[in-house]
Amino acid sequence: MSPSSSTVIQRRRLRGELRQARQEAGLTQEHVAEQMDWSLSKIIRIETGSVGISTNDLTALLRLYSIQDSDRIRWLVDLAREARQQSRWSRYRDSVPPAFFRYLEYEAAAAVVREYESFLIPGLLQTEEYAATVISEYKGNYSPKTIRARVEIRMLRQQFIEQPNPRLHFILDEAVVQRLMADKKVRGEQLRKLVEMAARPHVTIEILPFSAGLHRSLGETFTILEFQDSADEDVLYFENARDELLTHDEAEEVSLYREIFENLRSISLGPKKSLAYLKEVITEETPSSE
Repeated sequence: MSPSSSTVIQRRRLRGELRQARQEAGLTQEHVAEQMDWSLSKIIRIETGSVGISTNDLTALLRLYSIQDSDRIRWLVDLAREARQQSRWSRYRDSVPPAFFRYLEYEAAAAVVREYESFLIPGLLQTEEYAATVISEYKGNYSPKTIRARVEIRMLRQQFIEQPNPRLHFILDEAVVQRLMADKKVRGEQLRKLVEMAARPHVTIEILPFSAGLHRSLGETFTILEFQDSADEDVLYFENARDELLTHDEAEEVSLYREIFENLRSISLGPKKSLAYLKEVITEETPSSE
């Protein structure tokens, strides 16, 4: 899916345009709800992008905002129409938390993915067996149906890697690899997959060694998504065993984590030495697994 065709990107653009138009018209959300004979929650949901808006409602709203430019009206109507389309992930909506569902849509539209992992192999790099093991163990209360759905999602996401765009940058704490080494069932195939991925021209994998000592992102896991169109702001995503958090309107926080990511890169082994490290680990693993 190209960045321009992503429904989540279109929804974000539309909500930003509608919020700006309302503010330029000097109206509060309460005033709009009253004038449109809507509930306050409806205009709030439209401006947060959690629901779509029909063409009739949109044209009435633009009339209220005194927008008369025919080209702008046509563009906003087209934007709303595209934003209402179903994404490839729609059938999985009930299988994942809302924040992660939105993340899936953003990820599919990203031009650059930067991810730091301190505990687990990133989903885009996982083997199917590793994914099934992690998903079943991570929270421990998923039904077999949910586990199957989430593994399927993870494997579908990896079709992403087969494309020349986006560029993917991963930093893995050495603990990620060493923890993997303790699981004889999944480690061999997973290690080989990391080496295979690291050899791809648009994928970078860097290992943050224990020798780097204390650093700014101890215990954290985060992903930064960047988009082709400079008008689309970066997205910052956090995940842990309890919940997920998606940040897309906090430019200062996103900038902070971009700085942290670059700092982690500066103390990592770098791409070449990281690949050599992974190959060495495979060499150590092979005799014990045969």
